[in-house]
Amino acid sequence: QVQLAESGGGLVQPGGSLRLSCAASGSIFRLYAMSWHRQAPGKQREVVADITGGGSANYADSVKGRFTISRDNAKNTVYLQMNSLKAEDTAVYYCAADWVGDRKGPYWGQGTQVTVSS
Repeated sequence: QVQLAESGGGLVQPGGSLRLSCAASGSIFRLYAMSWHRQAPGKQREVVADITGGGSANYADSVKGRFTISRDNAKNTVYLQMNSLKAEDTAVYYCAADWVGDRKGPYWGQGTQVTVSS
């Protein structure tokens, strides 16, 4: 089983930056695809970005060119660098871990609040 813990959320002004981190338990972190999702009030949860164990990444159109997902398999951590933040990026951000070899997944973190406001 994998446990995930996000950190790095907070209040930032429009145009600012934040870096989210998600620390994972377990010794086979590198096998899991990791992803970041977000949920704004009154909206469905949506995927923001995902990254394979080998480092291939995909992004939602709304964040392309502004957000960067990365991972450090030695530290069991995935990151989301968020630049040029907009008010519409305000949401609770969750990380998730999934692997076809683990039927108990996907696993979710508890979420971290990101608020973009002046």
